Amino acid sequence: MLFDTVLDRTVLPGYSRLGYALRRRAGPADDPAPGALRGRVALVTGASSGLGEATAAGLARLGADVVLVVRDRGRGEQALARVRAAAPEAKIRTARCDVADFASVREFAAGESRVDILVHNAGVLPARRDESVDGHEITFATHVLGPLLLTESLLPALRASDDGRVILVSSGGMYTQPLAVDDPEYRTGRYRGATAYARTKRMQVELTPLLAERWRPDGVAVHSTHPGWADTPGLADSLPAFRKLVRLALRTPEQGADTAVWLAATEPGPQPGRFWHDRRERPRYVVPGTRPKAGEAERLLEYCLAAIAG
Repeated sequence: MLFDTVLDRTVLPGYSRLGYALRRRAGPADDPAPGALRGRVALVTGASSGLGEATAAGLARLGADVVLVVRDRGRGEQALARVRAAAPEAKIRTARCDVADFASVREFAAGESRVDILVHNAGVLPARRDESVDGHEITFATHVLGPLLLTESLLPALRASDDGRVILVSSGGMYTQPLAVDDPEYRTGRYRGATAYARTKRMQVELTPLLAERWRPDGVAVHSTHPGWADTPGLADSLPAFRKLVRLALRTPEQGADTAVWLAATEPGPQPGRFWHDRRERPRYVVPGTRPKAGEAERLLEYCLAAIAG
């Protein structure tokens, strides 16, 4: 346990492919059983490449009926072919949904009758501040408001499951940011895409325990996780200098997706409302000054619920 904690706090070893390999070698053999998700329906947003595609493939290999929820239908069909090749016997399809567009979210959710697993993986890291069609800062709309609205809209379908699980794919970058409860739309200060990304990932993690309690009466468990440093097209496009610097240490998308797949499939289900990395619960705070004051996460949730209402 001390060895694992040291890996986690030193960041580079713990978030890299080396950390993944060392933990897999040292940890217990707690892989989900073959066919663990047979008969389960899993939705993965942002599944046209990278972590989302790898997550979809991992769930499909375990027997799930997988829906690749994508914004670009063409890229989604290309990912569908790759996932089918990885899991030839699985039932897989694509569905279009822009999670930053409230109308698109509602339209998509209305067509789903049963959902057992919902993985919120869709992400953006813009170079400059932009807004969604509904007037919200785009990273906030994509990482926070869209997932909240999608889950709320899918609650009837999640209730049809006997073990509904919602997984928010966050980022270790959230450790650097406090909760921006007074400026969730990033309207003040110099805008930086990487900061907006980390801020909204902090929001996901802070909202996880509140959402776990909110949706507990519906039989829905909520988890958040971060993948470490994975080599994905999104990373190459958004942070090329960082990728070049740590390229040899980057995980594969499959390694980055491992904990999300494990959270979806392991039995018994993990304790809801927690934050995970490499199949272990992680602290929410490691940098001084990033812990929110009492009631701030609740204020943020109230703001978000008001924003998606109507």
